[in-house]
Amino acid sequence: MTITNRPRPLSRKAFSYARVITTRWMDNDVYGHVNNVVYYSFFDTVVNGYLIEQKALDPMESPVIGLVVETQCQYFRPIAFPDSVTAALRVDRLGNSSVHYAIALFCNDEMVAAAQGRFVHVYVDRITRRPVSISDRLRAALNPLISAPDPLD
Repeated sequence: MTITNRPRPLSRKAFSYARVITTRWMDNDVYGHVNNVVYYSFFDTVVNGYLIEQKALDPMESPVIGLVVETQCQYFRPIAFPDSVTAALRVDRLGNSSVHYAIALFCNDEMVAAAQGRFVHVYVDRITRRPVSISDRLRAALNPLISAPDPLD
């Protein structure tokens, strides 16, 4: 079976926010590269790190929290310890109670993504777990990340 609609890796220019993450020896698997589950940890780190930096989320105290309802990743080339990873973040869709993030992982100084994917948060009441509208504070933090078309397209 041939995959004909495989996405192309995105460029760094498609993102306005990025966070450097250092790989660790334990991130490598027996095949000598970062294990696929670690990529999802990188996704979590860039999304939640941004929200905490912007003071849009206090994971321990906020009455509203974001639950991950969908994740997906495409791998283009391996990353391995001791590589440095730049996790880049943008918002592809900002709804009433949900946010669709696009994330790309860049290895060292490369300009094209080694991996990329999506991460969807639905914002819910911490206690009832019922969806709630995204607050003005969170919306203000996310607006600068709303995506523009990739310059490679």
